[in-house]
Amino acid sequence: MRLLVTGGAGFIGANFVHQTVTTRPGVQVTVLDKLTYAGNRSSLDPIADRIEFVHGDIADAALVERLVGGVDAVVHFAAESHNDNSLADPWPFVQTNIVGTYSLLQAVRKHQVRYHHISTDEVYGDLELDDPSAFTEATPYNPSSPYSASKASSDMLVRAWVRSFGVRATISNCSNNYGPYQHVEKFIPRQITNLIDGVRPRLYGSGHQVRDWIHVDDHNSAVWEILERGRIGRTYLIGAQGERDNKSVVQLILEAFGRPADDFDHVTDRPGHDLRYAIDSSLLRTELGWTPRYSDFRTGLAATVQWYRDNENWWRPQKAATENAYAAAGEKVL
Repeated sequence: MRLLVTGGAGFIGANFVHQTVTTRPGVQVTVLDKLTYAGNRSSLDPIADRIEFVHGDIADAALVERLVGGVDAVVHFAAESHNDNSLADPWPFVQTNIVGTYSLLQAVRKHQVRYHHISTDEVYGDLELDDPSAFTEATPYNPSSPYSASKASSDMLVRAWVRSFGVRATISNCSNNYGPYQHVEKFIPRQITNLIDGVRPRLYGSGHQVRDWIHVDDHNSAVWEILERGRIGRTYLIGAQGERDNKSVVQLILEAFGRPADDFDHVTDRPGHDLRYAIDSSLLRTELGWTPRYSDFRTGLAATVQWYRDNENWWRPQKAATENAYAAAGEKVL
């Protein structure tokens, strides 16, 4: 198989490329990445001699068509994905997540290439904290930020191209990922790297917001199952039954560092902060037989803490700029 991976220098995409070249040596991988602040070429250094890397924009229709014309399948990870950034400036999210997806869909339509679209559970909005239900493939879309609205829009484009033009596409909506190579602006790596630097973790609001966590390797193993055996036109939800509130996650990270459970600061909550996400991945598990490797969140989190301890040279160049950006945005300790 000749495979094009968009956003392959980003967090989830880079881990997908690592997993692919390690477990499927017969797959020829081309990575297309714009290398914005969230894309890091060094994430691919350990496997650089086993892939082709193209520095470019998925909204560049001519480039996308040329690359898609030479592959058998496309896995589309590339996205602007930070909620805070989308509130400050929504346009890059429209450009990348909507216009970029359109460019890819037109190319795979022309060349009749298999396409898998990576999305997020944030398109469904949020659930009440005391609601026992979880998102399913039938849950109506109800995005609450420019980021999630742009991802919902891109999902709808994929569905329309399947129905209107016969594009061979599938969609997966995944819960919150954690693991190696995640940018230090994100919740878990920011807490870990702050602690490595001797800085107390910071928690939005009360910390009662709930996220459904999945290790990035489990997410990517599910993507391969869908790519190879998923039903065309179908959406699959990927989750590992990893619901935790943000406060509990911070306390587990503190535990991994041997620190007291209350050794953190509260900061002003962000506008429109979703309350709870929860994924029902029954369809994926029953139809494709997928199960997560990291079924125990504490174990996966401990492995992630160790990775950041062992790979300071990877995240250190990003750290100062990230903390300066949070300070400039007016993050205040409560």
